[in-house]
Amino acid sequence: MKLLRELLRDLKIKATAGAMHAAVAGIADNSRHVAKDFLFVAIKGTASDGHRYIEDALAAGACAVVCEELPETPQDHVAWIQVADAAEALGWLACNWYDRPSEKLQLVGITGTNGKTTTATLLYQLFASLDRKSGLISTVVNCVAGRCEPSTHTTPNALVLQKLLAEMVDAGCKYAFMEVSSHGLVQRRVAGTRFAGAVFTNITHDHLDYHGTFDHYIRAKKLLFDGLKKDAFALVNADDKHGATMVLNTKARIHTFALRSPSDYKVKLLESHLTGLLITLNQKELWVRLIGAFNAYNVAAIYGVADLLGQDDEPVRTALSSLTAPDGRFQTVQSATGILGVVDYAHTPDALENVLNTLAEFRQNAGAKVITVVGCGGDRDKAKRPVMAKIAAEKSDAVILTSDNPRSEDPAEILREMEAGLDPVLIRKTTTLPDRKEGIKLAVQRAQPGDIVLVAGKGHETYQEIQGVRHPFDDRAVLLETFLVLNV
Repeated sequence: MKLLRELLRDLKIKATAGAMHAAVAGIADNSRHVAKDFLFVAIKGTASDGHRYIEDALAAGACAVVCEELPETPQDHVAWIQVADAAEALGWLACNWYDRPSEKLQLVGITGTNGKTTTATLLYQLFASLDRKSGLISTVVNCVAGRCEPSTHTTPNALVLQKLLAEMVDAGCKYAFMEVSSHGLVQRRVAGTRFAGAVFTNITHDHLDYHGTFDHYIRAKKLLFDGLKKDAFALVNADDKHGATMVLNTKARIHTFALRSPSDYKVKLLESHLTGLLITLNQKELWVRLIGAFNAYNVAAIYGVADLLGQDDEPVRTALSSLTAPDGRFQTVQSATGILGVVDYAHTPDALENVLNTLAEFRQNAGAKVITVVGCGGDRDKAKRPVMAKIAAEKSDAVILTSDNPRSEDPAEILREMEAGLDPVLIRKTTTLPDRKEGIKLAVQRAQPGDIVLVAGKGHETYQEIQGVRHPFDDRAVLLETFLVLNV
């Protein structure tokens, strides 16, 4: 139990009514999770309005309600707290319930369109190899000092987030690395969370189904930097033209990383191979086991964060050379006859282009082909569908357009919208096949030894979501199975 007045610390309260001396047994923003003496937060979401469920929460035993609109006749035995933004209030309430765990950690948030998962995961790997107890909150897994569980959201709900951070503190973690999504920022899931630093990787076309415009998307990412304190650091990609935008008016200390521009953490790419990269990092040579120029940016960001968190240079460089990519990020499998399969999470135009540009460097001979299997998710940004198809067709020798989590949409309609980006020349090297397993099979059948088959879009995911049901589907497993079945 906690006293209500303790939980209300730093909330922006407009008005109160009722029994304000309550003791609270828990917090919920879903009336079905309310129990006796709980505080219920009524949030106006995109799909439903929590104010409609206040009566249900009271019937379940709620002793306090945080809401944006007070009822006309609030019950006297209940504590009523009116706020301007209930989602933001939930963030602060969750922080206070768990005793503000982010203030006891060196928490670094990573935002951007591409590279968030890789950067956060590799930072966690790096600090583990330096014997620093750390936590990780990512699209793929959430980890607390070596104990990892699959995650369901890039940035968790505020109550889940603060619980995770509190578990990290209890486990003795001193550092934590967290992907911070634009959705999570706009929905105020990190309200009240104190960041020791923030990283901006890049920004390209994505999530316009939610944000509406690219400008709104940029402003959503910028919220992370707007909220930094003056003792925090802001580390941004100087090669991205929006890097400077991110740190406009931030109170934090500004630092940069880049491959092309002058920066605090400068990487130069010397050699690129299927086994890794030879780079210079602030003029010192380094070999890393990561593939593609886009990973050189990730290395620069990781090195910068380690330096800004006060880690010694030589141990960091040694640890960098042994890092490996997270699941579903440029993972390679080889067939018995020499067909190279690549599975990558690339689900934005820029990410797909980066992967295909990298693969172009690795053709074993002039006649080797790149065959790409790609789709676009349903109930997501429709504007990128024709762009994704065009990039795939322009930069591949053959393309199979297929399903990728159609969700509630008709897969055929998604594919028609992708095909709209193809001119008559590009359409001739494109095949549309809604069944993803059959699409992968066709790509392998068309490949010869030395060719590359890229299966893009799902990466680490182990399901195909269709009409609200997640069916088991793992691109890596299907690709390996197809190699074996076809005996290639």
